[in-house]
Amino acid sequence: MATQSETRRKGALEQIARRAMQEYDFLPDFSGDALGELETFRHGERGAEPAGMDLRHLLWSSIDNDDSLDLDQLTVAEALTDAQVKVLVAVAGVATLVRKDSAIDAHARHNTTSVYTAGGIFPMLPEKLSTDLTSLNYHEDRPAMIIEMVIDDGGVMRDSSVYPARVRNQAKLAYDSVAAWLEGKDAMPAAVAAVPGLAENLRLQDRAAQHVKALRHAHGALDLQTLETRPVFAEDEIQDLRAEEHNRAKEIIEDFMIAANGVTARFLQGKKVASLRRMVRSPKRWDRIVAIATQHHFRLPAQPDAKSLEGFLAERKAADPLRFPDLSLAVIKLLGPGEYVVEDQDEEPPGHFGLAVKDYMHSTAPNRRFPDLITQRILKAVMEGAHAPYSRDELTELAHNCTQKENDANKVERRVAKSAAAMLLSSRIGDRFEAICTGAARKGTWVRIFHPPIEGRLRDGFEGVDVGERLKVQLVHTDVQKGYIDFKKTR
Repeated sequence: MATQSETRRKGALEQIARRAMQEYDFLPDFSGDALGELETFRHGERGAEPAGMDLRHLLWSSIDNDDSLDLDQLTVAEALTDAQVKVLVAVAGVATLVRKDSAIDAHARHNTTSVYTAGGIFPMLPEKLSTDLTSLNYHEDRPAMIIEMVIDDGGVMRDSSVYPARVRNQAKLAYDSVAAWLEGKDAMPAAVAAVPGLAENLRLQDRAAQHVKALRHAHGALDLQTLETRPVFAEDEIQDLRAEEHNRAKEIIEDFMIAANGVTARFLQGKKVASLRRMVRSPKRWDRIVAIATQHHFRLPAQPDAKSLEGFLAERKAADPLRFPDLSLAVIKLLGPGEYVVEDQDEEPPGHFGLAVKDYMHSTAPNRRFPDLITQRILKAVMEGAHAPYSRDELTELAHNCTQKENDANKVERRVAKSAAAMLLSSRIGDRFEAICTGAARKGTWVRIFHPPIEGRLRDGFEGVDVGERLKVQLVHTDVQKGYIDFKKTR
C-alpha cells in the first residue's frame, strides 16, 4: 500500500495524467519515427534559413510564466510620434523546421495542442524543438514571422504588415516580476536592468497595450476572471495550490496577441486564401445570462450584446470581487466554447463574441497549438508564391478535430487539477474551512474554500444552501484517483 507521502508526489499525478490522456485519445509519447526524425535535427539538418529582414538588433524580449521554456513570442515597440507607436510581435518560425506530413507533424496533428497538467507537460512537439530549436530562447538567433502594427493613442490600428525576419531574444522575463515593477510594487527585474533601453521600451509597450485594451473594452470585450491554480511542489511533493492572478504584464502579451491575430486574419483574407478562424458564436443561452443579471438587479437586452454584458461584469467586479470569479465561470459556460472554422470569403467573418473582434485566428503560438502552425504554413506559402499547403476540405476536417481536441485537453487538465487538489487535502480530513457556495442544482451543491482555493461537493447539509452564500464546511472525504473532494456543512 502506498504511503501518504507517496500519494502526495508528482509521480502519482503523472500516472493519473497519462491515463486521462489515453482516455481522451491523446498520444502521451512520441513514436519511434518521430524520435528518429528528431535525430536529424540533432545532427544539424535544420532546414534552410528563410529569407527575410535582419531584426536581431532590436530590443526583443519574451514575457511568460517563470518556468516556461517553449517561447512562442517576442515583442518590441518604437515611438513614431507623440501619438503613434509601432509594435512588433515576433512569432517563432516553427514551420521552417516542422515539415507537413512528417512523423513529428503527424503527432502534432493528432494531439493538436500541448497539454499542461499538474502531473507534467505533454508537448505537441518534441522538447528538442519546442524548448530549443523552435523556441525564441535567450540570446539565440531564430527565424520568425513578424506582425507589425502602428497603434495610435486611442488604441486604433493605423497600419499593419506581416513578413519573415531573423530575431534575437535580448531578455527572458517573467509575468509576475515585470508586473510588480510596472505597477510600482517592486524593483525593476535584473534582466530588464541589464539591457540598456529595455525598461523604457517595456513602458512604451505597456502604454500601447493599455490603449488597445481600452478600445476593445469600449466595444464590448468581456472582462472575465476565473480562479486558476498551479501546484507548488517541494522535492516532488505537493505543498500548496497557488492562485494565478491577472496582471499588467499579462495584459501586454494578451492584448498584443489579440491584435496580432487580427492582423494575420485580415492579411490572409486580403490574399483570398482559405484559413482557420477562431470564433465564439453569439451565446445560445443568452436568456440565462439575462436571468443571472436580473438577479443582481441589472437589466440586459433581450438579444446578445457584448457591450451591455461587459457593463454588467464591470459592475459586479467592483461590487463583489470575492464572488466575481464564480460569476465569470458561470458566464463563460453560458457563452459556450470557442471553435475553429474555415473562413468563407463570401460571408461576414464570424468573429469572437468575448473579445469583441470580427477578425480573429490563432497564429501566435505554433510551438503549442496546431492551428497556429497551420496558419504559419499558409502564410509561408503565400509569401513564397507556393501552392496552398491545405485544401479547403482538409482545413474543414482539421478545424473540427482541433476544436474537439482542445475541448478534450481542457478536460484532461481539469481532471488532473482536481486530483492535485484532492491530493493536497488528503491529509486534512476533519479540518474546517470558510467557504462560498459556487453551484446549487439537482445534480449537487458545490462550494469553494478560500485557502487553498479548492472546490468540492457539499455532501451533507446542503438543504437551502444557494449560490453566493458564505458558510463553514468540514472536509470529510477525498479520492485522488477520481479527483473527488467532499465537504459537509458545519456551524
